[in-house]
Order: sequence, then structure tokens, then C-alpha cells
Amino acid sequence: MKRFVSGLQQMVGFGTSSAAHADQFFPGFEELAMPLFDSLYNFARWLVHNQNDADDLVQETYLKALRGFGSFQPGTNFRAWIFRILKNTFLSSRSKLDLRLTVGMDSEEELPTLPATSATPESLLIERSGNDAVRCAIEQLPVIFREVILLCDVEDASYREIAEILSIPIGTVMSRLARARKTVREAVRNQEVLHAAEV
Repeated sequence: MKRFVSGLQQMVGFGTSSAAHADQFFPGFEELAMPLFDSLYNFARWLVHNQNDADDLVQETYLKALRGFGSFQPGTNFRAWIFRILKNTFLSSRSKLDLRLTVGMDSEEELPTLPATSATPESLLIERSGNDAVRCAIEQLPVIFREVILLCDVEDASYREIAEILSIPIGTVMSRLARARKTVREAVRNQEVLHAAEV
């Protein structure tokens, strides 16, 4: 983590020559942003389905957040602010010609599993399900539904936070969440029926 923070400082220009500037903004940023690293990475990983692309997306998110930290309004929701930066970075990366940070969402190739180095909210959810049906069902959702269910059910974000992160009305959050949950339930049931028929 220290190496990551140090690397961010250098990329943004917080070196020895601008130590006063770094002291002015960076400590507050680190205190707010570093506890969210795992959540941001997990969300990025679900969005892009690739460890390297998720690394790039999170790194670019932290870089943009650090550069723009002076515009953050103290007392407002930092978590929603930085998640919105990640979401906007993801969307802008999809619109670039090189699509460097993303992979196709409809890819039929085998998707990599999450790293098993530590228990993450996703790995705990998948463990409780007893199989990969929930993970596969979530991965098959269109991104507008996947992001809502992940923010709510995995990251425990409130409807208000999700609306703020995604820049959509709370009613839309609730509608998308209901539809996403219904789709996941149906996919898991269908998988169970198929599995029972094979046995």
C-alpha cells in the first residue's frame, strides 16, 4: 500500500520539490481514499473482468481523484465521489478507440476467477452460494444492472449513494436493482434445474 501511495505521489507531481503542496492535500486524501481501495478494486474487477484492466482502472481512478481532491467538498460523501470517478473513468475508457481498460462484456471465453489472496465481499457471497451460479449470473447481467446490484448487495451502498455514484434517480436505482435481483434469481434457479436434470 505504501508503494502504491508513493507511486501516486510521484505521478501527480508530489515530489520533494512540492512537499508543501503534498502536505496540504495528500494526508487528507490518503485517510479517506486508502480504506476504499479493496472495494474500488472489487467493483472495477467486476466491471472489466480482467485483473490487469482492473489494476489500470483503479490506478487511473486514484490518480484522477488525487488530482481533483482540491475540488472535493469536505463533509460530503467521499465514497460516492470516488466511486463516481471510477464509474466515469470506466465509461470514458469504453468510448476510446483503443478500449485499453476494458474487455467486451459479451465475451464467451472463460472469465478469470477473482484472486483468492484474501476474503473479499464477492468471494464470501460466492462461498455462501455453494457454487458459481450467483457469480456467473451477475457476470451475465448488462453493466447497468450489474453495477447497481454490486454496489447495493456487495458494497452495502445505500440507494442514495448509488444514485449519487451513477448519477441516476433513486427510483431508477430501485427499479434496476429489482430487475437485477430477479434476473439473478431466475438464472440460479435455471442452473439448479439444469444441474438436477443432468444428475
